[in-house]
Amino acid sequence: MPHQAADGAHQTFAIASIAAAPMYAIVIRQPGAALMTTLVLSVRVNAKERALLEAASELSRTSLSDFVRRKALDAAEADILERRIVTIPAKSWEAFEAWANRPPQEIAGLKDLARTAPTWQKK
Repeated sequence: MPHQAADGAHQTFAIASIAAAPMYAIVIRQPGAALMTTLVLSVRVNAKERALLEAASELSRTSLSDFVRRKALDAAEADILERRIVTIPAKSWEAFEAWANRPPQEIAGLKDLARTAPTWQKK
């Protein structure tokens, strides 16, 4: 159940875990800031995994929740970008073919870059 301060400055939400060690999520909204809708994602970890995540979040100088969220999003983006098979809906196929078959465009910056020796080869 949310608790709102008398001045309306923040709302705090606490969600207790069923496990032996309670976990909490605290969401603070600054006055005047745009309200961001967030959802709770629950992940089960064992004691060793939690200790590792807590140590890494401390080294990153961030909260455990922010650390796990950031790393999960990074991993999700990498997985999506590394996909080898791309599915194109039938209704978009003609537009894709038109794009793929268009004449090549000359990009001056890329030509210059291709003529430049790599930094590890420069003396």
